[in-house]
Amino acid sequence: KFDWDQKTQGYVLGAFFYGYIVTQVPGGRLAELFGGKWLYGGGVLVTAVFTLLTPIAAKTSIYLFYAVRVIEGLGEGVTFPAMLAMIAKWSTPKERSRFVSYVYAGSCLGTVISMPISGLLCDYINWESVFYFFGAVGIVWFVFWSFLVFDSPETHPRISEEERAYIVTSLIECESSRPTKLPWKSILTSPPVWAITATHVTQNFGYYVLLTKLPSYMKNILHFDIKSNAGLSALPYLVMWIVSLLASNIVDYCIANQLVNRTFIRKLSNSVATQIPALALVGAAFSGCNSTLSVVFFTLAVGANGAIYSGEQAAMLDIGNNFAGSLMGGINALGNTMGFVAPAVTGLITNNHNDIHHWQIVFFLAVFIYFIGNTVFLVCGSSEEQYWNREMTEELPVEISSTVHHQANIQNNLNK
Repeated sequence: KFDWDQKTQGYVLGAFFYGYIVTQVPGGRLAELFGGKWLYGGGVLVTAVFTLLTPIAAKTSIYLFYAVRVIEGLGEGVTFPAMLAMIAKWSTPKERSRFVSYVYAGSCLGTVISMPISGLLCDYINWESVFYFFGAVGIVWFVFWSFLVFDSPETHPRISEEERAYIVTSLIECESSRPTKLPWKSILTSPPVWAITATHVTQNFGYYVLLTKLPSYMKNILHFDIKSNAGLSALPYLVMWIVSLLASNIVDYCIANQLVNRTFIRKLSNSVATQIPALALVGAAFSGCNSTLSVVFFTLAVGANGAIYSGEQAAMLDIGNNFAGSLMGGINALGNTMGFVAPAVTGLITNNHNDIHHWQIVFFLAVFIYFIGNTVFLVCGSSEEQYWNREMTEELPVEISSTVHHQANIQNNLNK
C-alpha cells in the first residue's frame, strides 16, 4: 500500500518503542503502590483506541503515523511491569516460573492467533480491517478485565478462604518486612540486577530482530505469499508458547523438590533461551534460500526463547519480589530500546541490499549479542533474595502481627 523503503519500515516498527520505554519505570512503581489492575487495563485500552485510529493516521501523514505508534507504546509500556507486580502478589515462591510463563507467554499465543487472522483479513477485506478488528477486540477485552480481575488475593471477592490463606502465608514473611521506600541506590549497585539487565537487553535484540523482521525476510528472501507468510511466521511463536509452558513446569518441579539450586536452574533455563537461538541463527545464516531448512531454524530460534520466562524474568521475582514492578520497569525499559534499535539496525544493513549476504550479517550480529548477554548472567547472576528486598529487622512489625497470626492459624488448620 505504501512505498516505504527498509529504513522507513524500520522507523515505523521502532516508533512504538520510543513511547513504550518511557512509561516502563513509572508504570512498575505505580503498580507496586496502587495495584496493577487499572494501570494495566488502562494501558491496553489506550493502545486499542489508537489501533483503531492507525489506518487514518497512516493515510494522512507518515509523521502522524509515527505519533500514533508512539502513543500506543506509551499505553503498552505500563503492561509488563504492572503484570509482574501483580504476579508478585499472587504467586508463591514455588510457583513463580509457571506464573511468569503462563502470563507472559500469552503474548506468544496472541502472535500465533493474530498473524493468520491478519493475513486473512488483508486478503479478503483490506489491510485497514486488521487494525479495526484488533482495536475492537482490545476494547471488549477491557470490559471483561474490569469485572474479572483484582489486584491481590486480599481484595478478590470470589476465591476461597483456603486459597487466600495459602497465598498470603506463603508471601507474608518477605511482604511483611517490605521497605517503605524504593531502595534505588542498592538496586542500582546490585550485581544480580545488572546481570539480569545484560541478558534481558541482549535477548531482546535477537528476539526483536525475529519478531519485527522475520515476516519481511520470509517474503523477500524465501518468497512466500501473504497467506503462507502469516501462517509460517506464526509457527515459531506457537513453539515458543509450548516451550515456555514445558520449561516452567520442569523448573518449578526442580525447585519445589530441591533437585537443584534455584540459581543453577534459572541460569540453565536462560542459557536454553539464548544459546539455542544463537546456534539456530548460525544454521539459518547458511541455509540460503532453502525455505524448509530456514523455517526449521527460525522456528527453533524463536521457540527456544520460551525458556526465558523461567530464567532471568522469574529471577526478578526471586531477588526482589517486593519491587518486582520497578525491577521489570527499569530492566524492560532498557531491554526494549532494542525494539527500535534492532529494526533500525536491520533496516540499515539490508536497505538497498535485500539479499542473503546482508541478512547473514544481521544473524551473526544477533548471535554475538546473545552470547555476550548470557555470559554476563552466568558469571554474575543470582536467584537468591537480595538484602534490599526487606527491612533489616529481626521481628515483624506490630501492626501486622494480628494478620500474621490469623493467616497462620488458617494455614495450620488446613494442614491438619
